[in-house]
Amino acid sequence: MTETQGPRATLVLGGARSGKSRFAETLAEKSGLQKVYVATGAALDAEMADRIAAHRHQRGAAWHTIEEQFDLKGVLLRESRPDRVVLVDCLTLWLSNLTFSEKDVGAQTAQLCQVLPRLEGTCIFVSNEIGMGIVPENGLSRSFRDAQGRLNQSMAQACSQVVFVAAGLPLLMKPNTQAEISI
Repeated sequence: MTETQGPRATLVLGGARSGKSRFAETLAEKSGLQKVYVATGAALDAEMADRIAAHRHQRGAAWHTIEEQFDLKGVLLRESRPDRVVLVDCLTLWLSNLTFSEKDVGAQTAQLCQVLPRLEGTCIFVSNEIGMGIVPENGLSRSFRDAQGRLNQSMAQACSQVVFVAAGLPLLMKPNTQAEISI
């Protein structure tokens, strides 16, 4: 994977309700490729079920949706093809799933990053930037914030393009802030 081939893996970061998911979906739609949406969230309560239904409705029938809470590596190896764009939304929920299932987050992150250069198609990953606010008051929250920061750093290193979205506005962070954002 070289940057002259165009971005093969894009990381889209932002805060809650920053517009990062909508931006990532727009990138995928502009690609002209078949769209695969990998949903990492689980409907554990009515509010989350409503959110999932609203997102599914917003995307429409043009998207093939796969629900996977743990095995992103396996899904990406299975679904990535040159004629497809795979959108993973979101890495923060994936991290939550791993954390609460007491899986080795560091090992899972490393496996995910290592698989990216082997993928045949374009991938977009959405993740929350949660480390820009106040220090959480309890240990579990601080630990999660730190794990999220490490995950984002690892993914930013592994991806050929990184975009930060705030207030619905994208800022290209990698590879070059002077370049145009593309897929």
